[in-house]
Amino acid sequence: MYIRFSRCKNFLIQSSEAEPCSTPAGHSGQAILDLLHTAADKAETDSRQALETAQRLSSQLRAAQDRIAELEAELKSYREKADHAEEWLSKIPAEIEDRLINQPQEKRR
Repeated sequence: MYIRFSRCKNFLIQSSEAEPCSTPAGHSGQAILDLLHTAADKAETDSRQALETAQRLSSQLRAAQDRIAELEAELKSYREKADHAEEWLSKIPAEIEDRLINQPQEKRR
């Protein structure tokens, strides 16, 4: 018996028969190989899509982190302005009291 290699849809199949794709086993084997190729193609497509999604989400995350940093800096600025305004609000009543209320009677006339 001679072992022969033949091509069945671009695959090398070892067979002792002349037409491996014409037998039920050959058809089944070819169907399995076709399914494996389909599954491999789908896995590759899914992998590529997952990578693209991960890159897009990573970019969005970086943009969100940058925006958070901007907002935190803005918040710090507003807090400093609010602290400064509170200082002035506490000085104004003290100044009014010193100049108008606690002034000697002679200076008011």
